[in-house]
Amino acid sequence: MHIILGIMLGLLVPYLVRVIIGPSVWDRLLGMNLILSKTIIIIILFAAIHERTFLLDFAIIYALSGFIGTIFLALFLSQRNLQKGHKPPAPAIKTETPQDSNAAHSTETTIKESS
Repeated sequence: MHIILGIMLGLLVPYLVRVIIGPSVWDRLLGMNLILSKTIIIIILFAAIHERTFLLDFAIIYALSGFIGTIFLALFLSQRNLQKGHKPPAPAIKTETPQDSNAAHSTETTIKESS
């Protein structure tokens, strides 16, 4: 278990480099999220090794506060970019418009009618 704990501590170094050197604010935010998740894992492993169950409460609180902090920071950064005149990023997932769904439905009925 101590070896796994050491590996987890070693994995924090590249994430710390990402936070310090990250070319954009979003890379730094990603690095902080990775550090947060690894720290939670380290707390859980430490609690398991030393049989300290009260540390699991700290891990849960740390996870919730980190999640809420990340959401607020992302909202703040996106609002700041909009105020500076930057366009919001395009959505990663293409949503289906009503015209697309009607076209797909009419194609299905045409295929069914022809057979």
